[in-house]
Amino acid sequence: MKRQTINYQSQTLFKITWPIFIEIALRMAMGIIATLMLGRYSDAAASGVGVANQLLSLFILIFNVTSIGATILIGQNLGAKQYQRAEQIAHSVFFMNFWFGVIVSAVVVLFGEYFLGLFHLHGMILQDGLLFIRICGASLFLESLSLAMSAILRSHGFTKDAMIITVIMDGISVLGNVIATNGPFGLPITGVSGVSWAMVIARVFAIVALSLVIWKRLNVKFSFKDCYRASRKNIHDLLSIGVPSAGEMLSYQLSQLIITAFVVMIGTGALAARIYILNITMLCFLFTVAIAQGTELLIARYIGGGQSEQAYKRGIKTVIIAMASSTLVSIIIALSGVVILGLFTTTSAIIAIGLPVLWINLFSEPGRAINIVLMGSLKSAGDVRFPVVIGVVSMWLIAVGLSYLLGVHFGFGLIGIWLAQGADEWFRGLFALKRWQSRPWEHLQSFVFRKAVSK
Repeated sequence: MKRQTINYQSQTLFKITWPIFIEIALRMAMGIIATLMLGRYSDAAASGVGVANQLLSLFILIFNVTSIGATILIGQNLGAKQYQRAEQIAHSVFFMNFWFGVIVSAVVVLFGEYFLGLFHLHGMILQDGLLFIRICGASLFLESLSLAMSAILRSHGFTKDAMIITVIMDGISVLGNVIATNGPFGLPITGVSGVSWAMVIARVFAIVALSLVIWKRLNVKFSFKDCYRASRKNIHDLLSIGVPSAGEMLSYQLSQLIITAFVVMIGTGALAARIYILNITMLCFLFTVAIAQGTELLIARYIGGGQSEQAYKRGIKTVIIAMASSTLVSIIIALSGVVILGLFTTTSAIIAIGLPVLWINLFSEPGRAINIVLMGSLKSAGDVRFPVVIGVVSMWLIAVGLSYLLGVHFGFGLIGIWLAQGADEWFRGLFALKRWQSRPWEHLQSFVFRKAVSK
């Protein structure tokens, strides 16, 4: 079977982004729907699964180390027309994510109860969270392979295929959630257990579908040989870019876990409200994440092809679009706060805690838009260390530090925590903008590009 040919330099941002937008929207929808259904089933179940999900997201970042590296390296090699090198990287990322996935799955299953205990959860919240983390944690190796294969497809411009697979995958998960929390047609209500197994089944489908599509589109077939054989140079290159790139996200997830612990100190009502609002506010930056990922793919190709000016202008245009869209959606959500929160819970105390936070979120979103777009673009351009340095400083000193001071010490509760996170987003966003305007790839390019395209 021959590889399908495509003109990588001629792809437009819209053509790349719209399938990414739908894919991310559906992934977010899966989490929101699961939280909504569990909230109707039990606030304790929603809280326990919410905390467990945050913990699992932290481990999933390990898989992103190689996935991010693959996206950047494959994109730059495609821009430089080094197609054989791009295929070699695809096999190497499969090898690395397979073993990362197996190891992480084992760690989560064996030590899941200890990890949840760090949040001082009790009663049904702890039991539901533990059940979810054991079932979904055992299938994390499937998520690891899925992320690797999705990165390979997206890097080659086949974002529509990844979107279609996600549509079907989420359909499986949603159907399982409905059955688990409502018990239609006389079926038993299995709650958290059923929701967890539905996610496992959806992940199995995604692995099979992605493997077939990659074979059809790219003539790349993965086998058991890929699980124990990989180029040492490819591993080094993937880690040299992936580790610093994922470092920023790792820092963010760790800081969010600490902030969640602060929220637990405030009270169970605040914890439930935060879980619901985190799901709701995903809608605010949904388009931003999609257009940012599309921009990253283009910028990697521009840098690989030596088109520096085009890369710079693309980044600035995307920032303007992202800020406008996220602000508009934030206003709509704040105005509809009572109705939207009412979909998740009927507890008036939780709704009262969440409403002012939705308005404060208006302060955060423009800064978050700058941050998401330009931090990712800097990585694609080869400036992979700057996001880590700024991320560690800002997330821990501003987001975590101010969250404790405002939310716990001074007693502003969830409002204080959201103000602190907004300050963090703006700090990182403005630094990223200043860095982008300095065009760092012009003095980093010789090092990164040489590594990306060397044979």
